[in-house]
Amino acid sequence: AGDHSGRGTMETSTSETFSLFQTGFKHARVCFLCVCVLARWVEEDPREIMQSVHECIERTCEKLCKLNIDVSNIKAVGVTNQRETTLVWDKDTGEPLYNAIVWLDLRTQSTVERLINKAPGRNKNHLRHKTGLPISTYFSAVKLRWLLDNVDEVHEAFLSQRAMFGTVDSWIIWCLTGGKNGGVHCTDVSNASRTMLFNIHTMDWDPELCRYFDIPMEILPSVRSSSEIYGWMVSSDTPHSTLCCLGDQSAALVGQMCFNEGQAKNTYGTGCFLLRNTGTKPVISDHGLLTTVAYKLGKDEPACYALEGSVAIAGAVVRWLKDNMGMVQSSSEIEKLAAAVGTSYGCYFVPAFSGLYAPYWEPSARGIICGLTQFTNRNHLAFAALEAVCFQTREILDAMNQDSGVPLTQLKVDGGMTSNRLLMQLQADILCIPVVRPTMSETTALGVAMAAGAAEGVGVWSLSPGQLPHVTSERYEPQINPEESEYRFARWKKAVQKAMNWETTEPCYNGSGKPLHAGSDFSC
Repeated sequence: AGDHSGRGTMETSTSETFSLFQTGFKHARVCFLCVCVLARWVEEDPREIMQSVHECIERTCEKLCKLNIDVSNIKAVGVTNQRETTLVWDKDTGEPLYNAIVWLDLRTQSTVERLINKAPGRNKNHLRHKTGLPISTYFSAVKLRWLLDNVDEVHEAFLSQRAMFGTVDSWIIWCLTGGKNGGVHCTDVSNASRTMLFNIHTMDWDPELCRYFDIPMEILPSVRSSSEIYGWMVSSDTPHSTLCCLGDQSAALVGQMCFNEGQAKNTYGTGCFLLRNTGTKPVISDHGLLTTVAYKLGKDEPACYALEGSVAIAGAVVRWLKDNMGMVQSSSEIEKLAAAVGTSYGCYFVPAFSGLYAPYWEPSARGIICGLTQFTNRNHLAFAALEAVCFQTREILDAMNQDSGVPLTQLKVDGGMTSNRLLMQLQADILCIPVVRPTMSETTALGVAMAAGAAEGVGVWSLSPGQLPHVTSERYEPQINPEESEYRFARWKKAVQKAMNWETTEPCYNGSGKPLHAGSDFSC
C-alpha cells in the first residue's frame, strides 16, 4: 500500500493469502486443512475457509498499522480461488450444509457415468460445444448433483428454497458482504465457466445445461465480469473496500500479463495448469484440452478465452512423498534428494491419484511407479516425482501446440513449485524450450489485484499496455539434446498406459453423504 491507497487480494487454495500492492508487497498467509475423509474424497470446511480469510485480513492490517498506513485507504479487494470446488449453504442461517467438495475429489465417478450414459453415443464431450468441457468429476455441476442426491440437508434446503450454491469465491464474497444480512450472491465469468452450467458463448447460465444435470437455476449466483464492483465489505477492518473476483488460474494469466493472443503461462501448485490466451473467440480443442473463459475485465469489455491443460497432481506428489511415505521432513528436501543423483535411473512415476486429467480425461487411471531395480533408492524416486510434473506439462503443451498450430517458443511459469530450481531446469530440458520464472512469486494474487484496482469506480490503475508494470524474471535454457528428451518422454508415455483402467466402480451412499461401506471400492 502507498500513496494513501491500497489494493487487497485474497487467494484461496489450501491456504489464504492477503496481499497489498502498490509501493510494496505486503502479505500474510494462513494455511487450512484439506480433509481427505475417505479414499478419493477431498473436502474443506467452509467455516475454516472464512476463519482463515478473516485472520489473513487482520494480520495484514496489523502489518500496515505498524508501517503507519491507514487501512481505511484500502480501495479494493480481489478474491481469487479454486474454481471448481463446490459449496451449498443455507441463506437463512448462513451456515454451510456440507463441507466444500474440492476440485480433485473423485466420489462423483458414478454420477459422471450416469450422465455420460444418457448422452448420445455415451459421448463425454456431448456438452463441449456449449461448455468447452468434457463431463468429468472435475467440474462443479457434477459435485452439486451429488450433493443434491446424497445429502439430505442439501435436498431439504433446496425444497424449502433455502439453498445457495457457489464456488469458493461466491461463498467468500457472500460472507464478506453481509452473509444472511444482505450478502451479495455472485460469481465471475472465469469461475462460472468451470461449472458445466454456463454457456461460454452467451456468457450466461444455460437452461438446457441445467436441465441436463437437473440443477435448479434459482440456486445459482449471478454472473458478473472479473473487474467490477460487486459490493462492499462489512468488515470493521476494511469497511470501505469493494470486492471483485477472478478464478485462480485466470488470475495467474493476468498476473503474468498474458493479455495477447498466443501468450501462455503454467502454474505449479497442487496441480498444474497451463493456459494459453486465444483472444475473444473460443477455440474448441481436438486434443483433450479445455476451452475456458480467461477473464472479462469490465462490464462492457469483451470476454477473452483460453485453452487450458489441467493436471490434477503436481505439488501434491511431493506432499505425498512427505506425508504418506515419510521420505522427507519438508518439501524443500525433494530438490536436494533428486539433485544428489541427477537421474531417475530408469524409474518412472505416474501420480494418477485422482485419475488422469488433460489430455486423457481418464478417471479410472491410478498412480504407478515402474522401472524399479534393486539399485533404485529414494533419491531416484524423488527425481522421478519431479520428472512426472515436467512430463505431464509436456503432454499438455504438445496438445496445445497441435490445437493452435503455433508452437510456444518459451513458457512463463509461476506457483509454489517454481522455487525448485532443479524442477525448472528439468522442465526446460523436457520441453526443449526456455522456461521463464518471475522473481515475484505471488503471480495469482498480483493478477486479481490488477483486476480489482482497474475496476470502474475504483480506477487506481490501468491495464492498458503502456501502463503495465515491468516484472523481472529468471530464465532456464534447455541443457540436454532433444533426442534424450524425446527418449525419456516416450518411456513416460509407456508408463502412462500401464496406469490406465484400474478403477471402475463407486460405493453407494446414505443420506448424510457417507458410503454405506466405508473404504469399499465395490458398488451396491
